[in-house]
Amino acid sequence: QVQLVESGGGFVQAGDSLRLSCAASGRTFSSFTTGWFRQAPGKEREFLAGISGSGTRYGFADSVKGGVTISMEDDKRTIYLQMNRLKPEDTAVYYCAARFQRDPGVVPSNQESYDYWGQGTQVTVSS
Repeated sequence: QVQLVESGGGFVQAGDSLRLSCAASGRTFSSFTTGWFRQAPGKEREFLAGISGSGTRYGFADSVKGGVTISMEDDKRTIYLQMNRLKPEDTAVYYCAARFQRDPGVVPSNQESYDYWGQGTQVTVSS
């Protein structure tokens, strides 16, 4: 069992930046492909970005390219999602998800590919 814990959400102003963190209890992310998703009220959960266990392969949703950065701590124990120039429409619950890495060159964007999910962290952006 893999437990993921997100942190870093909160209430921010439009134009602000925010960095979310995801930690896996008791282990590193080196064996996992990890993704960040979000779900806004009344909308489906959507993929934002993902990273391979080596930290060298990435995937980004077209809708957020240039607006988010995903990275991994050197000790591979934390995954970050850096979001810049936040807008009110970025208000959502943000989730970290992971799966045991199969193909190191593939970072899936569909939520069905991920086996483990965190509880989510709320991000609210005011105008």
